[in-house]
Amino acid sequence: MAQMLLDLGHRAALGREDFLVAPSNRDAVAWIDLWPNWPAPGLVIYGPEACGKTHLAEVWRARSGARRLTPPDIAGREAPAITGGALTLIVEHADRCTDERALLHLFNYVAGQGGTLLLTAHTPPAQWRTALADLRSRLTALPAVAVGAPDDALIQAVMVKQFADRQIRVSPEVIAYLVPRLERSLATVRAVVAALDTAALAERRAVTVPLARQVLERVTAGMRSGGGPDGEANR
Repeated sequence: MAQMLLDLGHRAALGREDFLVAPSNRDAVAWIDLWPNWPAPGLVIYGPEACGKTHLAEVWRARSGARRLTPPDIAGREAPAITGGALTLIVEHADRCTDERALLHLFNYVAGQGGTLLLTAHTPPAQWRTALADLRSRLTALPAVAVGAPDDALIQAVMVKQFADRQIRVSPEVIAYLVPRLERSLATVRAVVAALDTAALAERRAVTVPLARQVLERVTAGMRSGGGPDGEANR
Protein backbone atom coordinates (compact mmCIF):
# COMPACT_ATOMS: atom_id res chain seq x y z
CA MET A 1 0.00 0.00 0.00
CA ALA A 2 1.38 3.42 -0.95
CA GLN A 3 2.24 5.68 1.92
CA MET A 4 -0.42 8.33 2.57
CA LEU A 5 1.15 11.79 2.22
CA LEU A 6 0.08 14.88 4.08
CA ASP A 7 0.88 17.94 1.98
CA LEU A 8 1.97 20.33 4.71
CA GLY A 9 3.79 22.57 2.27
CA HIS A 10 7.05 24.33 2.93
CA ARG A 11 8.10 27.87 3.64
CA ALA A 12 10.14 29.42 0.87
CA ALA A 13 12.73 31.97 2.00
CA LEU A 14 11.88 35.32 0.45
CA GLY A 15 14.14 37.80 2.23
CA ARG A 16 16.73 40.04 0.55
CA GLU A 17 19.51 37.92 2.05
CA ASP A 18 18.00 34.83 0.41
CA PHE A 19 17.83 36.27 -3.10
CA LEU A 20 20.59 34.89 -5.30
CA VAL A 21 22.28 37.63 -7.31
CA ALA A 22 23.59 36.64 -10.74
CA PRO A 23 24.36 38.40 -14.03
CA SER A 24 20.79 37.71 -15.18
CA ASN A 25 19.20 39.69 -12.34
CA ARG A 26 21.93 42.04 -11.08
CA ASP A 27 20.49 45.17 -12.71
CA ALA A 28 17.03 44.54 -11.25
CA VAL A 29 18.49 43.98 -7.78
CA ALA A 30 20.36 47.28 -8.08
CA TRP A 31 17.10 49.09 -8.88
CA ILE A 32 15.34 47.52 -5.90
CA ASP A 33 18.21 48.57 -3.64
CA LEU A 34 18.04 52.12 -5.06
CA TRP A 35 14.50 52.73 -3.77
CA PRO A 36 13.23 55.21 -2.56
CA ASN A 37 15.54 57.22 -4.82
CA TRP A 38 13.89 56.11 -8.07
CA PRO A 39 13.79 58.87 -10.72
CA ALA A 40 10.13 58.14 -11.55
CA PRO A 41 6.95 57.20 -9.69
CA GLY A 42 7.38 53.58 -10.71
CA LEU A 43 9.54 50.77 -12.04
CA VAL A 44 8.82 47.87 -14.37
CA ILE A 45 10.61 44.55 -13.83
CA TYR A 46 10.10 42.15 -16.72
CA GLY A 47 11.29 38.70 -17.69
CA PRO A 48 10.21 35.11 -18.36
CA GLU A 49 8.08 33.04 -16.03
CA ALA A 50 9.80 32.01 -12.81
CA CYS A 51 12.88 34.15 -13.27
CA GLY A 52 12.62 35.73 -9.81
CA LYS A 53 10.30 38.72 -10.36
CA THR A 54 7.97 37.75 -7.53
CA HIS A 55 10.87 37.28 -5.13
CA LEU A 56 12.24 40.71 -5.99
CA ALA A 57 8.78 42.22 -5.55
CA GLU A 58 8.55 40.57 -2.13
CA VAL A 59 11.93 42.01 -1.16
CA TRP A 60 10.67 45.46 -2.13
CA ARG A 61 7.35 44.91 -0.35
CA ALA A 62 9.20 44.07 2.87
CA ARG A 63 11.19 47.31 2.60
CA SER A 64 8.40 49.61 1.45
CA GLY A 65 5.29 48.14 3.06
CA ALA A 66 3.72 47.92 -0.40
CA ARG A 67 0.33 46.40 -1.06
CA ARG A 68 0.35 43.58 -3.63
CA LEU A 69 -2.21 43.67 -6.44
CA THR A 70 -3.07 41.59 -9.51
CA PRO A 71 -5.18 42.64 -12.54
CA PRO A 72 -8.48 41.35 -11.04
CA ASP A 73 -7.87 43.55 -7.97
CA ILE A 74 -7.84 46.62 -10.25
CA ALA A 75 -10.57 45.97 -12.81
CA GLY A 76 -13.73 48.03 -12.36
CA ARG A 77 -12.60 49.81 -9.19
CA GLU A 78 -11.76 53.37 -8.24
CA ALA A 79 -8.16 54.18 -7.34
CA PRO A 80 -8.70 55.07 -3.64
CA ALA A 81 -10.50 51.78 -3.07
CA ILE A 82 -7.76 49.85 -4.87
CA THR A 83 -4.95 51.34 -2.80
CA GLY A 84 -6.66 50.88 0.55
CA GLY A 85 -4.67 53.87 1.78
CA ALA A 86 -1.30 52.47 0.65
CA LEU A 87 0.95 54.65 -1.49
CA THR A 88 3.45 51.94 -2.40
CA LEU A 89 1.90 49.26 -4.59
CA ILE A 90 3.00 46.17 -6.50
CA VAL A 91 1.02 45.26 -9.61
CA GLU A 92 1.99 41.77 -10.69
CA HIS A 93 1.36 40.67 -14.29
CA ALA A 94 0.66 44.31 -15.18
CA ASP A 95 0.86 43.44 -18.87
CA ARG A 96 -2.30 41.35 -18.39
CA CYS A 97 -4.44 44.22 -17.08
CA THR A 98 -7.63 44.37 -19.14
CA ASP A 99 -9.10 47.49 -17.50
CA GLU A 100 -6.68 50.06 -18.86
CA ARG A 101 -8.68 53.03 -17.62
CA ALA A 102 -8.61 51.73 -14.04
CA LEU A 103 -4.85 51.17 -14.28
CA LEU A 104 -4.38 54.70 -15.67
CA HIS A 105 -6.40 56.23 -12.84
CA LEU A 106 -4.45 54.16 -10.32
CA PHE A 107 -1.15 55.34 -11.81
CA ASN A 108 -2.25 59.00 -11.75
CA TYR A 109 -3.61 58.73 -8.22
CA VAL A 110 -0.49 57.12 -6.76
CA ALA A 111 1.88 59.45 -8.62
CA GLY A 112 -0.18 62.47 -7.57
CA GLN A 113 0.06 61.41 -3.93
CA GLY A 114 3.83 61.00 -4.15
CA GLY A 115 3.61 57.21 -4.06
CA THR A 116 5.36 54.47 -6.01
CA LEU A 117 4.31 51.57 -8.23
CA LEU A 118 6.35 48.44 -8.94
CA LEU A 119 5.01 46.61 -11.99
CA THR A 120 6.02 43.10 -13.02
CA ALA A 121 5.48 41.72 -16.51
CA HIS A 122 6.82 39.36 -19.14
CA THR A 123 7.88 42.10 -21.56
CA PRO A 124 8.73 45.83 -21.36
CA PRO A 125 5.79 48.27 -21.62
CA ALA A 126 6.74 49.25 -25.17
CA GLN A 127 5.70 45.73 -26.23
CA TRP A 128 2.37 45.67 -24.37
CA ARG A 129 -0.84 45.92 -26.39
CA THR A 130 -1.95 49.09 -24.62
CA ALA A 131 -4.78 50.79 -26.49
CA LEU A 132 -5.14 53.81 -24.18
CA ALA A 133 -2.61 56.39 -25.36
CA ASP A 134 -2.33 58.19 -22.00
CA LEU A 135 -1.59 54.94 -20.21
CA ARG A 136 0.90 53.84 -22.84
CA SER A 137 2.84 57.10 -22.58
CA ARG A 138 3.04 56.88 -18.79
CA LEU A 139 4.13 53.25 -18.76
CA THR A 140 6.77 53.62 -21.45
CA ALA A 141 8.23 56.61 -19.57
CA LEU A 142 8.98 54.42 -16.54
CA PRO A 143 12.38 52.79 -16.06
CA ALA A 144 12.15 49.15 -17.17
CA VAL A 145 14.72 46.53 -16.18
CA ALA A 146 14.99 42.97 -17.42
CA VAL A 147 15.55 39.78 -15.47
CA GLY A 148 17.10 37.31 -17.87
CA ALA A 149 17.14 33.53 -18.17
CA PRO A 150 19.37 31.87 -15.57
CA ASP A 151 22.80 30.41 -16.29
CA ASP A 152 24.09 27.11 -14.89
CA ALA A 153 25.54 28.74 -11.78
CA LEU A 154 22.19 30.29 -10.86
CA ILE A 155 20.30 27.09 -11.68
CA GLN A 156 22.58 25.21 -9.31
CA ALA A 157 22.37 27.80 -6.55
CA VAL A 158 18.57 27.99 -6.74
CA MET A 159 18.30 24.22 -6.67
CA VAL A 160 20.45 23.98 -3.55
CA LYS A 161 18.41 26.75 -1.93
CA GLN A 162 15.08 25.12 -2.74
CA PHE A 163 16.21 21.78 -1.35
CA ALA A 164 17.28 23.66 1.78
CA ASP A 165 13.87 25.42 1.95
CA ARG A 166 12.32 21.95 2.09
CA GLN A 167 14.93 20.69 4.57
CA ILE A 168 16.12 18.04 2.13
CA ARG A 169 19.76 16.97 2.12
CA VAL A 170 21.17 15.99 -1.25
CA SER A 171 24.65 15.00 -2.33
CA PRO A 172 26.74 17.05 -4.77
CA GLU A 173 26.39 14.13 -7.21
CA VAL A 174 22.62 14.67 -7.41
CA ILE A 175 23.06 18.38 -8.12
CA ALA A 176 25.78 17.68 -10.69
CA TYR A 177 23.49 15.16 -12.42
CA LEU A 178 20.47 17.46 -12.59
CA VAL A 179 21.90 20.86 -13.51
CA PRO A 180 23.06 20.13 -17.09
CA ARG A 181 19.89 18.18 -17.85
CA LEU A 182 17.34 20.80 -16.79
CA GLU A 183 15.60 23.30 -19.03
CA ARG A 184 17.06 26.79 -18.43
CA SER A 185 14.04 27.77 -16.38
CA LEU A 186 13.73 28.32 -12.64
CA ALA A 187 10.16 27.04 -12.91
CA THR A 188 11.57 23.68 -14.00
CA VAL A 189 13.93 23.69 -11.02
CA ARG A 190 10.99 24.26 -8.70
CA ALA A 191 8.95 21.50 -10.34
CA VAL A 192 11.79 18.95 -10.15
CA VAL A 193 12.62 19.73 -6.52
CA ALA A 194 8.95 19.45 -5.54
CA ALA A 195 8.58 16.16 -7.43
CA LEU A 196 11.73 14.76 -5.80
CA ASP A 197 10.43 15.75 -2.37
CA THR A 198 7.14 13.96 -3.03
CA ALA A 199 8.82 10.85 -4.48
CA ALA A 200 11.33 10.56 -1.63
CA LEU A 201 8.54 10.77 0.95
CA ALA A 202 6.31 8.30 -0.90
CA GLU A 203 9.10 5.75 -1.36
CA ARG A 204 10.74 6.43 2.01
CA ARG A 205 14.16 6.83 0.44
CA ALA A 206 16.86 9.44 0.12
CA VAL A 207 17.17 11.68 -2.92
CA THR A 208 19.74 9.82 -5.03
CA VAL A 209 20.88 10.00 -8.63
CA PRO A 210 18.66 7.02 -9.68
CA LEU A 211 15.63 8.68 -8.08
CA ALA A 212 16.57 12.01 -9.68
CA ARG A 213 16.78 10.28 -13.07
CA GLN A 214 13.29 8.78 -12.67
CA VAL A 215 11.72 12.01 -11.47
CA LEU A 216 13.39 14.13 -14.14
CA GLU A 217 12.12 11.81 -16.87
CA ARG A 218 8.60 12.00 -15.45
CA VAL A 219 8.62 15.80 -15.10
CA THR A 220 10.08 16.23 -18.59
CA ALA A 221 7.44 13.93 -20.07
CA GLY A 222 4.72 15.92 -18.31
CA MET A 223 6.06 19.17 -19.74
CA ARG A 224 6.12 17.73 -23.25
CA SER A 225 2.50 16.71 -22.89
CA GLY A 226 1.49 20.28 -22.10
CA GLY A 227 1.70 20.34 -18.30
CA GLY A 228 4.62 22.74 -18.07
CA PRO A 229 5.82 24.18 -14.78
CA ASP A 230 4.64 27.57 -13.65
CA GLY A 231 5.17 30.02 -10.83
CA GLU A 232 8.03 32.22 -9.75
CA ALA A 233 11.31 30.82 -8.62
CA ASN A 234 14.51 32.15 -7.11
CA ARG A 235 12.22 31.71 -4.26
